[in-house]
Amino acid sequence: MNRICELFGIRYPIIQGGMVWCSGWRLASAVSQAGGLGLLGAGSMHPETLVEHIRKMKAATDRPWGVNVPLMYPEIDRLMDILIREEVKIVFTSAGSPKKFTPMLHEAGVTVAHVVSSSKFARKCEEAGVDAIVAEGFEAGGHNGREETTTLTLIPQVRRATGLPVVAAGGIGSGDAMLAAMALGAEGVQIGTLFALSAESSASEAFKQRCLALDEGGTMLCLKKLSPTRLVRNGLFDKVAEAEARGANAEELRDILGKAASKRGIFEGDTEQGELEIGQIASSVDAIRPAGDIVRQLVENFRKAQKDVAAIGF
Repeated sequence: MNRICELFGIRYPIIQGGMVWCSGWRLASAVSQAGGLGLLGAGSMHPETLVEHIRKMKAATDRPWGVNVPLMYPEIDRLMDILIREEVKIVFTSAGSPKKFTPMLHEAGVTVAHVVSSSKFARKCEEAGVDAIVAEGFEAGGHNGREETTTLTLIPQVRRATGLPVVAAGGIGSGDAMLAAMALGAEGVQIGTLFALSAESSASEAFKQRCLALDEGGTMLCLKKLSPTRLVRNGLFDKVAEAEARGANAEELRDILGKAASKRGIFEGDTEQGELEIGQIASSVDAIRPAGDIVRQLVENFRKAQKDVAAIGF
């Protein structure tokens, strides 16, 4: 049996990324109901809001689901207490070291996965005791690793570095890409962009439509003096790029972004002066579809790709 499916108790090794301002209970429950693993995105939720979404998830589905937790979260200890008190069974951590919280989560019966951008961090995560690794290439939207390693390059290196189940992330938007990731050593995929642009995503309609209109090259990596982030090229991006080109320091870049830049862009729909986080694969998305349909199409396309590749031969 597929180790990712076995570990999380899911039908398909498809994980919906826990994205800020997109991944509420409606999206996560729809993915879980379709046989994947839905994740709530705690990074953009106040603690009280997270509790509300957790309880709505429990009411919406009896399938496995989890919560994505950026470890840079300002009230991280309070958030971890909530996850344990509310008996969340699956937690994906990112943006920090999982060493401190993994033993505590395990003691509470929680399965832990951690997102990495290099084989070096994959080894450290295995030493920290996590149950699975999400290896994310720099095609992904939002915050990225400083290594700028592509998914195609990253997955086989992480596979060699650890015996843990590996989930591929970054630039995966089809069943064909799923098959490619698994050929390289992944046992599952984490998908953000497709689900960020789904019907159940809590992102604004303006954000979704802006992303649907993107061409290849419509996103770029920037903010390297803060935290490397893939953004849509818009008015705010141009201001950041100009400042970076003349050597602006981190403080000036924060001033240019202003407060709640990602909320302004993704959730409130300011498509010119907001931070629009989305992956490179957005240029291949042409419609807003229900999350369940996305899961089913991924599976169908994956199985067709298997047959097509087997028929090539040499």
